[in-house]
Amino acid sequence: MFSLCEPAFFTRLRDARRVLIAGAGGGFDVYAGLPLALALREAGKEVHLANLSFADLYGLDLEAWVEPDVAAVGPDTPLRGDYFPERTLARWLREHDQPSTVYAFPGTGVGPLRDAYRALLAHLGGVDAVVLVDGGTDILMRGDEHGLGTPEEDMASLAAVAGLDEVPQRLVACLGFGVDAYHGVSHALVLENLAALEREGAYLGAFSLSRESREGALYLDAVAHAQRHTASRPSIVHGSVAAAVRGDFGDVRFTERTRDGELFVNPLMTLYFCVDLPGLARRNLYLDRLEKTALLRQIGSAIEEFRDTLPRQRQPRAFPH
Repeated sequence: MFSLCEPAFFTRLRDARRVLIAGAGGGFDVYAGLPLALALREAGKEVHLANLSFADLYGLDLEAWVEPDVAAVGPDTPLRGDYFPERTLARWLREHDQPSTVYAFPGTGVGPLRDAYRALLAHLGGVDAVVLVDGGTDILMRGDEHGLGTPEEDMASLAAVAGLDEVPQRLVACLGFGVDAYHGVSHALVLENLAALEREGAYLGAFSLSRESREGALYLDAVAHAQRHTASRPSIVHGSVAAAVRGDFGDVRFTERTRDGELFVNPLMTLYFCVDLPGLARRNLYLDRLEKTALLRQIGSAIEEFRDTLPRQRQPRAFPH
């Protein structure tokens, strides 16, 4: 039983002493976990950060690899180019006297990624909880929607962690409702999926990231820091969320990357939508097809093959109000 005085997400983590928060979809997804990590550390928990990486991790020095397919990225980890979200976050963490290692997984299929998770958990001495964080909400798509967003990395992470039955608590937290519209996601269908999860007891509710909170203020600082240090490819997702946290609205401009599109920054982007990870995995219609994948491209092929079998897709719906 939950109480209105405490979001259900944090109730589920109340007894956890050691928590791993991992970006599910690559890129800057791990930044969606930063406010959660700060809040949990303030509550006295040991929190580690990880991310499915888009960086060229195989260009790292050997000493960066702590386990097979697990790199420990610090503020001074060398890698060519400025696009290295894990290192950028590690540098911000060091500047703010926070533990500054961000673990990184290369993009692989489900089997190797699950092995990498297990190797990291062993390296950390075990954890009581794993939280996957998604910048956006396309991890909530079950597979029969007209648009799935960019599902390959999210589904690799979801399937990998769904198989970690030894971890007592496994949760998903999504930040940035609406940002996946650019990739064809119907957010009316996102809400329909959340309603179905609620009926099954797997929806853990929502709560807002406020700029008046310590965690919100530090998140804004971290996103601004990342934009300065990744000038060639700043995050559109977190640029949008940060704008919403500041109270901006509509077609907000913060990078040239969005010059050919129109954004709809709004307060819903500041909400964390939280679900039980095993419950979400059970609702997915094709996750079992990904079990034997070794490469990320095999996940894309498996999703396409599944969608070819559908008699129909759930069509986008407009909000009625």
